[in-house]
Amino acid sequence: MDSPQPIGLFDSGVGGITVLQAIQRLLPQEALLFVADQAHVPYGARPLQEVQSFSEGVVRYLLDQKSKLIVVACNTASAAALSYLREKFRGVPFVGMEPAVKPAVEQTQSGVVGVLATQATFQGTLYASVVARFGKGVKVLQDTCAGLVSQIEAGALHSAETRAILENALHPMLAQGIDAVVLGCTHYPFVTPIIQEIAGPGVRIIDPAPAVARQTQRLLDQYHLHNPDGTLHPPIRFLTTGNPENLRQVIEVLPLDSALRNSLTISSLSWQETANMARELHGKA
Repeated sequence: MDSPQPIGLFDSGVGGITVLQAIQRLLPQEALLFVADQAHVPYGARPLQEVQSFSEGVVRYLLDQKSKLIVVACNTASAAALSYLREKFRGVPFVGMEPAVKPAVEQTQSGVVGVLATQATFQGTLYASVVARFGKGVKVLQDTCAGLVSQIEAGALHSAETRAILENALHPMLAQGIDAVVLGCTHYPFVTPIIQEIAGPGVRIIDPAPAVARQTQRLLDQYHLHNPDGTLHPPIRFLTTGNPENLRQVIEVLPLDSALRNSLTISSLSWQETANMARELHGKA
């Protein structure tokens, strides 16, 4: 039966807001609960097992808060932990991030596409599987954009350093003829205008967030989990394991829909390190 409980989402930081926004646009009647694990951002350079541990702790918290469906709004966490989480929490519907190589391959005319993602995403079996399935006959170039997540977390969307990171990533790809760029990290859509400026109008930029929102809608249909209330834009609980005041300052500079910005309420969570070094969230929002 339908459920008024929230959709739970998480990311290492503010990047997952790009997914949160896409879901609110498509499903404006749904309650949303988002955890940004900013105490441990960025996930991209961390060992996969550590990301699994962080992800499990956040998911346990979201389920304790009665989330009816979990969106892993982080490419690195999806690469490192999505299969693990589905096995650990059987019966819970999960939506994860998958690098959008397939649509890039379908749309390319030059036969060369670029993927911007974190080191952990590129090292994961999920990315390798996607390229193996959909990348045949196409040259797939990749770059980790080292430092870009930290720039976005700091709100430095338009800084010279941010542009330099993107130019260093894109110029070699452009020299090899890319005509599509896959944004393989949920943070990266926030710098889409700079990417488009550097790449030019002939390069298509592919953001997977709308597809993730559609998959979320399909699972709500499948499991009959839609919110029966029907109230548009219910409050969004946005929790951080970092400093909530820093988060508020960053959110001020992010290009967000007014409906999303007006719906956000921000509060903090803390981490407890257990004896076996697994991290689990504690405390009540």
